[in-house]
Amino acid sequence: MNPRCTCHLRGRTRVMTVTGLMAGIPLHLPVCRRHPRPCPAHWALLHSHRQTQGSGGPARCRGARSPGGMETWSRRSAAFDCVPQPAACCPDWMAGLPDALPLSHLSIPGTHDSLSLFGGRRLRCQSWGLEAQLAAGIRFLDVRCKLSRGELRIYHLCTFQRASLRGVLRRTLRFLRAHPGEAVLMRIKEELPIFSRPSFAAQLHRCLLEEGQGCVWCREEVPTLGQVRGKIVVLEALAREVLGIPYEQLSISDAWNVLSLEHKWARVRRHLEKAAGGDPSTMYLTFCSGNGLFTCPEEVARFVNPRCCQHLRRRAGQPVRWGVVIMDFPGAGLLRLIVESNGPRANGRGTAAPGTPTVRSRHRRGTRERGRGPHSPARCPRRCPSGRTLLPAPRLGPRASGPGRQKRDSRPCRAAGSLRVTMV
Repeated sequence: MNPRCTCHLRGRTRVMTVTGLMAGIPLHLPVCRRHPRPCPAHWALLHSHRQTQGSGGPARCRGARSPGGMETWSRRSAAFDCVPQPAACCPDWMAGLPDALPLSHLSIPGTHDSLSLFGGRRLRCQSWGLEAQLAAGIRFLDVRCKLSRGELRIYHLCTFQRASLRGVLRRTLRFLRAHPGEAVLMRIKEELPIFSRPSFAAQLHRCLLEEGQGCVWCREEVPTLGQVRGKIVVLEALAREVLGIPYEQLSISDAWNVLSLEHKWARVRRHLEKAAGGDPSTMYLTFCSGNGLFTCPEEVARFVNPRCCQHLRRRAGQPVRWGVVIMDFPGAGLLRLIVESNGPRANGRGTAAPGTPTVRSRHRRGTRERGRGPHSPARCPRRCPSGRTLLPAPRLGPRASGPGRQKRDSRPCRAAGSLRVTMV
């Protein structure tokens, strides 16, 4: 039976259900003018919600209180984060991995509809901007475009996301120039085409050629990490032209139309286990995201992300290939579990627990040492001045060089019918 509150708030009766709380809807308890404390129905809802919380449930934010003095549920946890800035920073986690490692052997965190920041609760899928996602460790971007007025613009359904594909490529390459040991997978898809337009492929080819700057992997085979450091790896689903790794040839679980949250999580769990024990040469993509008639991306993420975090935590500390794990509103703790599953050379050696609410800290005067940057581990072992947990990159050792390895040629070569790529 659902408790019913009889307090009249602004002439209305507020009804809150336990079912909605268990689905992960944030709890904000209002206080009636007639009562100095929340009514008994509100207390009953809070008590039942606390009993149903597991280790992957939403974290409470200390110090954030309602007018009646009760703590409210935070929008940030280890698995879910809908705050504009991420709680952790891990921009160089690929730098310590060996060059000979194929991308299909990696566990890579990614975001679904990566640029979907506008459109309201029904369409919004992310809260972090592009640069924040890359700095947090995201290495798979889901970019959806429409050809509008001769330009490829970013859309989610019919909502313009105030960005263009050219701008996304420039911003991503700017990050890669600052972090040359990383690589970014980018799925480029035409959003809601009634019929596939040949002009879309031609415009995409031109955009990659002009903005790629020789740093775009446009071949069909899955490369090694050494071949694509500092580059964008394109995944596409074009019918006639080949501008990257064919998307349909990958193992993909994308049950985006969610009718049951339990069934959605069951499919995600099965595909994660399939990736962990599947063919190492196959790239696995698992979409933890979804939408539906009776739900929205945020509610799906609040339900699936904590369970995914708990599932990955069971095998923490051992190398596991989870493939590309694609999420909405990912939390810092979930990102860390995916990154650390690549082995000790990929963990960021963070000093703070994942999902901890950020606290802005200031360094004491007179403790600065010469010759050390503002994010040096000796100066800032726990927090950055921006309030984010810094996960410093591990020290790089000498990369193994095989007998058939060739020296890098700085001159870009251009094959017939393909983009400019730097040969390795």
